[in-house]
Amino acid sequence: MIRGFILKGIAGTYVVRTKKGNFTCEITGKIKFEDDRPIVGDFVLIEVINPEEKLAMIAEILPRKTQLHRPKVSNVSQAVIVFALKNPDPHLHLLDHIITFVEYSGLKTLICFNKADIDDDQLVDDYRRIYEAIGYTVIVTSTKSEQGKEELTKALKNEISVFAGPSGVGKSSLLNMIQPNLQLKTGEISEKIKRGKHTTRHTELISLKKGGWVVDTPGFANLDISFIKEENLSQYFKEINKWGHQCKFNNCMHTNEPKCVVKKKLEAKEMTRSRYDSYVLILKEIRENRRF
Repeated sequence: MIRGFILKGIAGTYVVRTKKGNFTCEITGKIKFEDDRPIVGDFVLIEVINPEEKLAMIAEILPRKTQLHRPKVSNVSQAVIVFALKNPDPHLHLLDHIITFVEYSGLKTLICFNKADIDDDQLVDDYRRIYEAIGYTVIVTSTKSEQGKEELTKALKNEISVFAGPSGVGKSSLLNMIQPNLQLKTGEISEKIKRGKHTTRHTELISLKKGGWVVDTPGFANLDISFIKEENLSQYFKEINKWGHQCKFNNCMHTNEPKCVVKKKLEAKEMTRSRYDSYVLILKEIRENRRF
């Protein structure tokens, strides 16, 4: 058998990259009857059926280091969260929502603020200050001027990265900027609702010439994270996790409890109000969903 990993899967057929080239694969009967099916990013063992036509069967799925369910992809090491500075306007609560999911998933987080060329209100410095102060890497980009191209290319090297964020923010355009021959489709922005149209219809792992792999995928922005336990939520907010152990009560939720260090930091403006508001909103969402 040959070891490889899955680049793409559509309707039960998979493209598997190996040292002997790419093979078109189906799954063996044994895997067909198991609940755990192969997904993009999986390392697998394949049995070659026709070497000339590069046809094979996936015989075994090897253990996964990480696994995302929306999008369905495994062994990702980094999430590149892309938000536009305009068209569509950035929604910081949604950004924090995605960061929470990424932190829960155990991935490295890279934040990319795109469309710097139309940042008429010059918001980027304020946004950058918020997230760099927490400890996140922030890259500012423009596909028009190619601002941030080298910085982003370097950040993707040696990583398996998933691009996340709302539609219309320029995820596919950024990948086309880094590697033009990808010729990924880009979505137009609806003038009526200022949102983009989804252009990516399936999950696919793409090789970058200067190193690294990326997953261009739909459906990452609308995340249900109600499965996170409310008492664990603060772990996925770096600044709250850093200060929370100093609170008077071990089970402090940092909302209405007395002598809460997190709220003192907020009052002293050592924590950004938008981040705290996101924490409270996500906590409320988790509690409301738990009622049903």
